Amino acid sequence: MRKLASIIFFLTILSNSFGQTKNSPLQISHLTGDFYVYKTFHDYNGTLISANALYLVTSKGVVLFDAPWDETQFQPLLDTIKARHNKEVIMCFATHSHDDRAGGIAFYKQKGKTYSGKLTDEILKKENKPRAEFIVPNDTIFTVGQHKFEVYYPGKGHAPDNIIVWFDKEKVLYGACFIKSASAKDLGYLADSDVKEWEKSIKKVQQKFKNPVYIIPGHEDWADTTSLIHTLKLVQEYNNSKTSNKLNKK
Repeated sequence: MRKLASIIFFLTILSNSFGQTKNSPLQISHLTGDFYVYKTFHDYNGTLISANALYLVTSKGVVLFDAPWDETQFQPLLDTIKARHNKEVIMCFATHSHDDRAGGIAFYKQKGKTYSGKLTDEILKKENKPRAEFIVPNDTIFTVGQHKFEVYYPGKGHAPDNIIVWFDKEKVLYGACFIKSASAKDLGYLADSDVKEWEKSIKKVQQKFKNPVYIIPGHEDWADTTSLIHTLKLVQEYNNSKTSNKLNKK
């Protein structure tokens, strides 16, 4: 009976994993090779907003880059990964301190190693929120199983602490909220942003990580690889409008 129950549970998870619809609270898409983009949703001021995140399957286990924004999907994500890849999540990175990135630190700290940048840790400490177990220096290369990736702090942008992740072999750039979707009409939430520095930070990324084949922004569509260029355009337009407004007031 116990064996039968286990089989039914596994098949249920498998069905949920592969039978996703556009209305599923957890949507997983294969990106390339061992890379998967997953999307969750959150009600923000009455509007349901999607958030993109990434996970990487390695021979040692699965590395998660940002937690689901929807906390009801913390465990279902683990269950789906286990059903699909027969592996556990062993590492989880938070790319900045906002809840759509660092909101799962407490949960995933119980499951494996958690990481954030120093600035993120300082903000979380100040706000009395759960903090990651390990602090990542501004520019760090990790090797996990057969994969190598670089965690990089480009400077202020969407948030003062935003970090990005670069996979050189596959040319995958995981930008999270530092990068806006190519379909974005504006820069969105700017309460913690430094838009003037954001322009400089984007140019650093363009100079350092050339010719990305895949670019994953924090929200909305991720299939269009012009998203980094589009973000720079939005930032420049915003900065130019601020400059014009200042001149007009003189």
